[in-house]
Order: sequence, then C-alpha cells, then structure tokens
Amino acid sequence: MSESTSHTAFQGATRIAGGPLPTVALAVQTALAADPTAQVLVFDDATGKVVDLDLRGSDAEIAARYAPRSDDATPAADDTPRGRGRPKLGVVAREVTLLPRHWDWLALQPGGASQALRRLVDEARKADGGRSRTRASQERAYAFIATMAGDREGFEEASRALFAGDRERFTEHSRTWPGDIRDHAERLLAGDDPAMG
Repeated sequence: MSESTSHTAFQGATRIAGGPLPTVALAVQTALAADPTAQVLVFDDATGKVVDLDLRGSDAEIAARYAPRSDDATPAADDTPRGRGRPKLGVVAREVTLLPRHWDWLALQPGGASQALRRLVDEARKADGGRSRTRASQERAYAFIATMAGDREGFEEASRALFAGDRERFTEHSRTWPGDIRDHAERLLAGDDPAMG
C-alpha cells in the first residue's frame, strides 16, 4: 500500500472523501453500503494513481488495516549507554548500480561512497530549482485526469497545457469538467493538500 498519508475518493465525478487512508476507506465502505453498484475510485494524492482497497471486515478492522504503521522498532529510551557504531539515522539501504569508474571515484571521496552519494544528491536537489517538484506535480495531476477526465471534452488540450506549465490554458480547457474533478486536478498540480479541499 502507498506510503502517502493523503488519499481522495470519488463516487462517479463527485468527491466523497479526502484525508488519511483509514478515513477515506471508511467513507468508501459507507458509500458502497448505501449503493453497492456505485462506481468509487480512491486516489493516492502523492501519485494521482488509483489504489485498491480491501474493505472486508468491521469498521475497526478496516481502520486498523490502513492505519499508519510505525516501522521504527526502536525500544523506548533508557539510560543504557550507547555502544560504538553509527547512530540510527533513518537510512534506507537500496542497491545502486554504477560503472567501475564511478565506484573508483567514489572510493577516493572523503567519508566513503555513501556519504559522497548523499552529498551529491543534496547538491543536485539544491540546484534543481524546483523542476523535480514541478514535474512530479504535473505527472500526479496527469495520472488523475487521465483516469477521471480522459474521455471528457478538452482533455487533450488540457494535458498539453498541463505539461507546458500553462495553468491558464489548463483551466480554460478543463472548465467543462465536473467541478470536483477540475478542483482536485488543480490542487494536485499546485501541490496543495487535496484533503483540505
């Protein structure tokens, strides 16, 4: 399941819930109990993509299933002196594949390969100028509109405007879409928290 904390549910073209996944899952369960034939989609607001929910069981079971998990298995603080070694920094280990010349260069860097890679990533993020964030918001909004408005008037033009960074044209070409779809797409594009809408 997604690590995002914000999700949004739509029943048809109407936004029925937004916020933490347990809240949204319970709202979806309520909507489906009222109308088992309802077409309900839940979107991860971090990606704009549809997520599937397991709505079996009681409200408490559903809420527990989608409650945020604490992966921090650190025991409660005590007065035991810390041993030698690295402090727990929330570091995530993943595989990195590089060419031999890259590994050779990294081996010469002070602090070793991991520290050099972290430093390079931090420098690249500073030099990015927000381009990665803009691209992520465009992709998030596009994933959502492709699902919810892909067959609606103005979709192609709105998509082109979205990736051109032309918010005015995006608004113009999406003006005939249902309000909840248009508003949610604009929130995703702006990077606002859709749960607040």
